[in-house]
Amino acid sequence: MSLGPVMMDLKGFEILPEEREMLTHPLVGGVILFTRNYQSPEQINQLVAEIHQVRTPHLLVAVDHEGGRVQRFREGFTQLPPVGELGELYGQDPNKAAQLAELCGWLMAIELRAVGVDFSFAPVLDLNRHISEVIGDRAFHRDPDKVSILAQAYQRGMQLAGMSATGKHFPGHGAVAADSHVGFPVDERPLQDIMAEDVIPFERLIHNGLAGIMPAHVIYPNVDANPAGFSPFWLKEVLRKQLGFQGVIFSDDLSMEAASVAGDVVDRARAAISAGCDMALVCNSTEAAAKVLDQFGTYNEPVSAVRLVRMHGRERIRRDKLHKNPQWHKAVTAINQFAAGDSLELEL
Repeated sequence: MSLGPVMMDLKGFEILPEEREMLTHPLVGGVILFTRNYQSPEQINQLVAEIHQVRTPHLLVAVDHEGGRVQRFREGFTQLPPVGELGELYGQDPNKAAQLAELCGWLMAIELRAVGVDFSFAPVLDLNRHISEVIGDRAFHRDPDKVSILAQAYQRGMQLAGMSATGKHFPGHGAVAADSHVGFPVDERPLQDIMAEDVIPFERLIHNGLAGIMPAHVIYPNVDANPAGFSPFWLKEVLRKQLGFQGVIFSDDLSMEAASVAGDVVDRARAAISAGCDMALVCNSTEAAAKVLDQFGTYNEPVSAVRLVRMHGRERIRRDKLHKNPQWHKAVTAINQFAAGDSLELEL
């Protein structure tokens, strides 16, 4: 059975019987984990293993694990800094900032791979214009060149750990104040301004082998009337044709308020897939996910299925072996030292 276009979530620490039945549905292709699913490294390792055992090829397991404010697993995992702090370091020592970005990407990815998680929705490629509170220090920097340099290093670290990177939120969420989780962000800039700055990090990481992209639930009315995640222009014309992106396009969470412009949850899923997404995320409501599975209709996109399989994690390492790995110890020490404010004394 190939991977379907729906990514759903779970209510708790274990797979409930009704959830297990949903996971076998041909439209399901993955599971996204949240803090409510995490109790300990041992528990999450078991949960991921059970998810993987449901289907062949195994369902994708993803998580938002950027560091800073957005890190779903904490106890038993290294506390990662917000990447905006790496941007601050760049102003003092660009080489050290890039080295630390690669180390953060590697450490984030290797600790998740050690419990079986296939990938994290990272890195954030938005520009920190100091306008959007929901982005803020989740972004590396204001300057697109600096974002590109640090994000490429972060991506390289992820790849070395056996994890594919997913850049977000295309074509850029940093120029609007509204939070798309609870509001309706609108970016009035013309296309040429967005392409000249915000799209640059996406374009450069695409040329560097970026495997996944998540579009923003932001409307750019001077470009298209639909939010980017529901826009054939942004996804098919700009992302696929102009930028040559061949990886997976993941919708942002369709339960977010900004997604409601596309209708109910089934309409949203259909609109996202029709616009060019390969996978639609339906989060925080088992009932909504069940409704999508019941009403979405037929689906047959072999190219999307192939793209999704490429997101499977590689080079799995057991957690006990990881903790005996000198490279892991060195990385943890460096990250902790950086968090303590000793960034210029780091020996990388």
